[in-house]
Amino acid sequence: MASDPDIPDAAAEAASGLGGQLRHQRTALVILGTIGAILIGFAVGVLARIPLDTSSEPDPDIVDVGFSQDMSAHHAQAVEMAGVVLVRSTGTDVRRLAYDILTTQQSQIGRMQGWLQLWGKPAQSVDGYMGWMTEPSSGHDHSGPSSPGHSMSGPMATMPGMATPTELAALRQATGPELDTMFLQLMLRHHQGGLPMIDYAAQHAETTAVRTLAETMSKTQRGESDLLTTMLSARGAAPLPAG
Repeated sequence: MASDPDIPDAAAEAASGLGGQLRHQRTALVILGTIGAILIGFAVGVLARIPLDTSSEPDPDIVDVGFSQDMSAHHAQAVEMAGVVLVRSTGTDVRRLAYDILTTQQSQIGRMQGWLQLWGKPAQSVDGYMGWMTEPSSGHDHSGPSSPGHSMSGPMATMPGMATPTELAALRQATGPELDTMFLQLMLRHHQGGLPMIDYAAQHAETTAVRTLAETMSKTQRGESDLLTTMLSARGAAPLPAG
């Protein structure tokens, strides 16, 4: 019996439709996971600041507020880049790392935004970034990583390590190994750029909650930076210059 010439076309169309459904499902799962991370982080942030009569926790100061505002914005770009790669990359190791970064940093955003709401502070500063990174006049000497000396003379227009709009557009258009390498380079520079803010907050923030979170971020991002460097080396690629 002669074969139906329409069968290959029909099979290709069905396969294409299935591929589209899988991509939509993967995107939906990423969105649901992100929403869940936001809610968990926000809940932890709220619970961490429930006042107790026996607590001697000081009120948040400019470092607690400024760090929570600026690091939320810094993290948001990392989440955006990780989301692009999680949906579009075919590299298992890259997608696993992107998932870890997306869920961890989105949860931390939720926590910091929860604190800002409880403190009655805006989600973002309208005066620029990193103006809170000045030596505190009270002379506190909290335990934690030492400050790398990145004090600021005033608010900055942008934060170190942030990808430019052109770089983000290129990341969204890239595919295959080019996408993976570009993500690893941008994320490594992003992590390195955020560490001075993280270390400063770990040393100078007033509240235990903010200092503890900053210390956790420092350990996590240093470990991820080592992994990013190793993954770039395995691909024969070099890190981007500091930005």
